[in-house]
Amino acid sequence: MKKFFAEFRQFISKGNALDLAVGLVIGTAFNAIIKSLVADIITPLISLLFKADLTHMVWVLRGTRDWDQATSSYILSEDAVLLTYGNFIQSIIDFLIIALAIFLALKVITRFSKKLEEVKKAIAPKKENDEEVKE
Repeated sequence: MKKFFAEFRQFISKGNALDLAVGLVIGTAFNAIIKSLVADIITPLISLLFKADLTHMVWVLRGTRDWDQATSSYILSEDAVLLTYGNFIQSIIDFLIIALAIFLALKVITRFSKKLEEVKKAIAPKKENDEEVKE
């Protein structure tokens, strides 16, 4: 049992697990920001096109759905079965925006890592030449 915990401690201390944990926490926070962007900014703009809130876009498969003017909401019959395709559309938009943001972040990271490698290569020969000159 001690060997197991020693191996686990070694695994955790390597850094990859810590990087993964940090990435997970940041990803979760980033997901909340994207969901807010979609729900609070993009969805209302799309709703202007459809003249309805996406979350209210449903097909009534069974039962009835009537609009109540007094409460400005829908009243569903007791046996109503709804196909809420608006929520599905909103989830697709969430996914596409998250995928786009990750793609752009990876492009930036890749570009910076390539430039960093170029700078390292440019500096490395100078260090070797400096050492040769000193000798």
